[in-house]
Amino acid sequence: MKRDSRLSGVLHVMLHLAEADGPVTSETMAKAMQTNPVVIRRIMAGLRDAGFVRSEKGHGGGWTIACDLGSVTLFDVYSALGEPALFALGHRTEAPGCLVEQAVNCALDAAFREAEALLIGRLKAVTLAELSADFHARMVATGKSVDFKAAHAA
Repeated sequence: MKRDSRLSGVLHVMLHLAEADGPVTSETMAKAMQTNPVVIRRIMAGLRDAGFVRSEKGHGGGWTIACDLGSVTLFDVYSALGEPALFALGHRTEAPGCLVEQAVNCALDAAFREAEALLIGRLKAVTLAELSADFHARMVATGKSVDFKAAHAA
């Protein structure tokens, strides 16, 4: 079962952008995320439309953070990604004729709604600033410094 890791990847990239001294290219981010620069540009376009990042073209251009990390929640970023499905689980059929399957769907629906509400609530409660603070605490604890390019060099 393939997982959609865009939210995790975008949050990762956004924290690195917040630490960067200048613009970071799609190519640099693509190497870090082990994907194609076109994929990065497509994902980042949604973040730009939401006002979280900005892009500059040309020599010396790239992506930069355009928001206050304390005012953006994980849910905001999730929404900017188009609110991808949170769970890979689902019903065998959406409108079953079988009474057993109807009972199964009913039980699963309740569980899915509860799990989704819990996850959405958590995403709304955590800001990018809190992620950044956790990251900085981990940096201090390990004595490491962060360099986007060096941290993700192959």
